[in-house]
Amino acid sequence: MKQSRRLDPLLRRAQDHEDEVARALAERQQALDMHLSRLEELRRYAEEYAGAQMAATSPSQLMNRRAFLDRLDSAVQQQSQTVDRNRERVDAERARLLLASRDKQVLEQLAASYRAQEKQVEDRRDQREMDDLGARRVRQAQRSTEDGTP
Repeated sequence: MKQSRRLDPLLRRAQDHEDEVARALAERQQALDMHLSRLEELRRYAEEYAGAQMAATSPSQLMNRRAFLDRLDSAVQQQSQTVDRNRERVDAERARLLLASRDKQVLEQLAASYRAQEKQVEDRRDQREMDDLGARRVRQAQRSTEDGTP
C-alpha cells in the first residue's frame, strides 16, 4: 500500500473532527447570539421602565419601583455575565477549530508530499521501462541486420 493511501483514514478522521468542532462552534455562536439578544431586551426594558414617568405615588409604590429596578439591574448584570461566559466558550471553540484545521492541513500537506514522491518514483520507473524497451529494440534491430547479412 502506498504511503499516501495509508494517510487516508487519518485524513478522514481529521476532517470528521474538524466538522464536529465546526458544528460545536456554530452551536456556541447561536447560544451567544441568543444571550446577546436577551441582554439587549433586558437593557431596553430597564431603560424604558426607568424612564417611564410615574404619577405621584405612595412611598411604598416608590419602594416597589426601586426594588423592581434593582432586580432589573441585577438581571442585566447576570445576563451580561452569561454573555461573557458564552463569548469565552465561542473563543475556545474557535481556537479548537483553528487547531483542528491546522492538524488536517498538516496531514493534507504530508499526503501531497507522499503523492509527489510516489509520482516521481513512478515517472522514473516508467522512464527506465521506456529506456529498456528502446534499448531492446535497438539490439533486436542490430541482431536482425547481423542475421540478415552474410
